[in-house]
Formats: sequence, structure tokens, C-alpha cells
Amino acid sequence: MKETEREYHLSQKHHMKILWEEFFKSDNKTMAQDATLVEKAFIVGRIGIMLLSCGTGAWRVRDSMDTIARTLGITCSTDIGLVSIEYTCFDVDNESYSQTLSLPATGVNMTKLNELEKFVRQFEAGHGNWNIGQIQKRLREIENQKSAYSAAIAGLSSGLACAGFIFLLGGGLPEVICAFLGAGVGNYVRALMGKRKMTLVAKIAVAVAVACAVYFISFHIGKMIFHLDYHHAYGYIGAMLFVIPGFPFITSGLDMSKLDMRSGLERMTYALLIITIATMSGWAVATILNLHPGSMPKLNLNPGMLTFLRLIASFCGVFGFSIMFNSRPNMAATAAIMGAMANTLRLSLVDYGYMAPALAAFIGALVSGLLASIIRQKVGFPRIAITVPSIVIMVPGLYMYRAVFNFGITNINIGAYWITEALMIVIALPLGLLAARILTDKKWRHAD
Repeated sequence: MKETEREYHLSQKHHMKILWEEFFKSDNKTMAQDATLVEKAFIVGRIGIMLLSCGTGAWRVRDSMDTIARTLGITCSTDIGLVSIEYTCFDVDNESYSQTLSLPATGVNMTKLNELEKFVRQFEAGHGNWNIGQIQKRLREIENQKSAYSAAIAGLSSGLACAGFIFLLGGGLPEVICAFLGAGVGNYVRALMGKRKMTLVAKIAVAVAVACAVYFISFHIGKMIFHLDYHHAYGYIGAMLFVIPGFPFITSGLDMSKLDMRSGLERMTYALLIITIATMSGWAVATILNLHPGSMPKLNLNPGMLTFLRLIASFCGVFGFSIMFNSRPNMAATAAIMGAMANTLRLSLVDYGYMAPALAAFIGALVSGLLASIIRQKVGFPRIAITVPSIVIMVPGLYMYRAVFNFGITNINIGAYWITEALMIVIALPLGLLAARILTDKKWRHAD
């Protein structure tokens, strides 16, 4: 056996694969309505764990599991975490079956989420008139959908996202080009490590270190050729922003708002873990390379041109993040249009309306959520697949990094200032989406 194959099989010992088909004793032509309680429970559980693997929040997973259970004539009670589901199904004879399912890791795949939501809607609309074979075949097809893009495309999309991001943070053309190269190579390395089943800590730390190093090298090449001002080096922060855990950050707030505390707290902890690893790795590399946060050269643009370029940069940033979340191009473009409008509005409120950044972030997220409600009725995309990517561009990664950097050099007061600014915005973003959801979604609005 090859060394890489041996390592892969060793890693599989920690998380055993579930052979779903072996749990079904009924014939494939048996209608789902006529299946046993255990078989119905496994259909419900399999759909739930597949949805959870896509990165969606606990409310969506529970709602889909309940929909399938009701259609099958059973009742389901479930407790959902970041990578695990514990649930019990009851039938009309008061018999019950409990199961615990878990994932080896979490991720984001909006294309698979879209297919799963379509399946749930079709199953409910057809009143469960599917046989076991049809269900198994369709779920197997969805489950076998891997990442929609190669490592190279993942690298290019992160480069596009971070290039847009650094412009929105005040960077010019040198910062945009260097951030594109740094983030592109960094996320390419992360994608390759992911294919080899490397652990989260290693992937994030190495990817951020590579991104910062590539930015540093690119800047110095530009400095030698074009005699760039050293202040352009401060844009190295933009090269590492592709690791921002936008999905767990936003879904944690939404879950806690629905009192799914277990899922919400686990997602928040996961997001904080990524932020800690990324910022510490970036700080270490910056210290070695003698880099530090600072003010990039100011862009001398009139308000009209700046607003136009922010629309373009926001579109590129959101589109890039959406592709990183495995969204199809049409879904990514939809999210990018929403994000361009919402984020440009947010920045304009801060710059020209002198509004507090946290309040502007709330309004930006609210607008994004309201637009998603309108668009979803037209195109049918999952709401979370277009709302979260559209506001990831608003997550204050720069503030978080500055906080950790200053804590690292014991500038506690400055670090506390930046972490407070970041926390206010991070809290405001899910609240904006929550407000939009309450206003437009009757099902979400009620606790029942």
C-alpha cells in the first residue's frame, strides 16, 4: 500500500463511514410510507446529517428533518450541534427509535444544500410517494457531489475575494494585486491540504503563513521594479482574509436567536478557533518579516468614483467568497449583486452619513436579508446561500487582526479598542439578517 493510502486509512479509523443501505431490510420497491420505523428514522437522519455537512444552521436542519418526518407519518425530536445530531423518532404506536450521527469535519457547500432543499420540497409536495430505492438513489447522487471547483479555482476565487476586500479597506492597485496573489496561493495550499485530510489547525496556520509570505515577496518585487512606497506593505492583512469564518459566525447568531444554544455556541467557538489560529499565524509571520498594521496610502477619488469602484469591489469580493462556498456561478452572481448594493450602502453610511460602523453593518445586513426574501421567491435559492456570502464582506477581519497584533506586542489598550469595534459589528450582522427574517418569514417569526 502506498504511504498516502496508508495515512488515509489510518485517519478513517477515527470516523467510521455509515453504510446506509445496509440498515434497510425492506425491498427497494417498498414505498417509504410502508417502511419500518427504523428505516423511516434513517431516512430522516441521513437527510439531517447531509444538510449539516453543508454548513447550514440548526434551524434549517431541524425544519427539514421535521418536514420529512411529518411526510412519513412519524414525529422527530432532535438536538443539533456543529458536527453531530442526536434524534429520536416516534410513530403512532408510541414506539421510538433513537440515533446519534456525527461528521468528521464541517464545511460549506451551497450547491449540495440547494439540491437537498429541492429534494425536501419535492418529497413533501409528493406526499412521500417515493419508494426506498428512489430515495436512496437520489440521496446517493447528492451525497456524491464533491466540491464543485478544483483547488486552482478555489485559489483564484479567494484571490478575487481578497482583492476586492483590500480595496474596500482603503487599498490601491499595488495592494489589490499583491493581495490577489497572496490569497490565491494561500487558499490553493489550503485546498491541497484539505484533499489530504489535514487537520483544521494545520490548514489555517499554513495557508495564512503562505499568503502573508507571498504578499511580502510580491510587494518587494513591485518595490524593486516600480519603486513602490513602503506603506503599500500594510495591505498584507488583505491576503489572509479568505479564512474569515463567515458562515459559522453568522449562523451561530441565527441559531442562538432561535434558542438553539448548543449549535450556536459550538459554531461561535469554531469561528473563534479559526480567527485565533489565523491571526496568531499572521502575527507570527508579520513579526518575522518585520511587518505591522498601518495606514495604506490614501486614495484620491471623488465620492462618485469611489462609490462606483466600491460596487465593483464588493461584487468581486462576494462573488469570490460564494465560489469558495461551492455556489454555482448563477447563485454566486445573485449573492454578489445583493452584496454589492448592501455593502456599498454600509460604507456610504459610515463615510458620508457619519453613522457608527455597527449600526451601518446592521442596516447593510438588513437590506441584504430583505433583498434575499424578494429574490428567493423568484429563483428559489436557499436563503442562507445568498444572504451569508453577501455579508461576509462586512465581517471586520482587519479589526480582529489588529486586536490580536496589538495584544501580541502588549498594547492592551489599543488591542481592546479594536476587539470592541470588531465585536460590535459581528453582533450587528446576524441581528440585521434576523430582523429581515422576522419581517418577511412567517415561519421564522414564530417559536412554534
